[in-house]
Amino acid sequence: MSTEESEKKSSYRDSLKSMDTEEHIDLAFYRPIGYAWACLAAKLGITPNVITIASIFLGVGAGVCFGYNSLAINIVGMLLLIWANSFDSADGQLARMTKQYSRLGRILDGVSGDFWFAAIYIAICIRENQTSVIFSSHPWLIWLIAVVTGICHAKQAAMADYYRQFHLYFLKGEAGSELENSAELKQKLRQISWKKDFFRKLALTTYTNYTVQQEATAPAMQALRRELALRFPSGVIPQSFRDAFRKASLPLMKYTNILSFNWRTIALFTALFLKMPWLYFAFELVVLNGLLLYMIVRHERICRNFTIDLKDGKY
Repeated sequence: MSTEESEKKSSYRDSLKSMDTEEHIDLAFYRPIGYAWACLAAKLGITPNVITIASIFLGVGAGVCFGYNSLAINIVGMLLLIWANSFDSADGQLARMTKQYSRLGRILDGVSGDFWFAAIYIAICIRENQTSVIFSSHPWLIWLIAVVTGICHAKQAAMADYYRQFHLYFLKGEAGSELENSAELKQKLRQISWKKDFFRKLALTTYTNYTVQQEATAPAMQALRRELALRFPSGVIPQSFRDAFRKASLPLMKYTNILSFNWRTIALFTALFLKMPWLYFAFELVVLNGLLLYMIVRHERICRNFTIDLKDGKY
């Protein structure tokens, strides 16, 4: 292998979060495409946030296409959604390659998916009310299902991201993770004026509330974080503890990936090919909610066990 090829391979690996948390479909498809977009953007001086914003337009365009009862138009929407997700991959890879990390970028990255799926949900509701006998007779029903599904979707995505960041914290340390603490965020929030910096405070307020909700769903994790801060006030956690937690957490990473984009779109595309888009809501409500509940129970048990070990002086 030539020096140039070796450097390219190393650069590609550096653009990934970690092999522990990468999903197989992403590694085989989205990450290579995202890396190509990221390299092009780096040459053109395009920032990660610009790519994220472009992905929002593509994802919303996909949603519009799913509102038509035409498989050809639906397929155009599928291609747009795949394109949007390749951009979603590229923005993170570009940020890691060029060290252009920012909290605004993280907020935009999360919001982009919300725009995609809001457009998709609205399109499905309009379509079902036009084509389904049941929903056209009770037009409010599909909207109610969509709202409940959207709330569940937000919780699923938030907790999948939270568990992934906690795993990365022990794998790579604080620098390799985007794990946040709501107490620290609230302190920063108090230092920003609504009058002088309205949009910055609005973004941080939204992000702080998002983090508060994540923490509230994982109380045993918060107890473990407090115990770690008490036992290791310098922030230097023993490698033996990091390795043990990583080993216990690693089997759950495949579930965080299922709760992310790829398996959702497989279910969505299947429902569209079957011309029964409402099935996608059923998938999120039944399958993904069940998976989320299982993951919360297991992760909380892991955290409780490690908290006990810390109190017993095992680390």
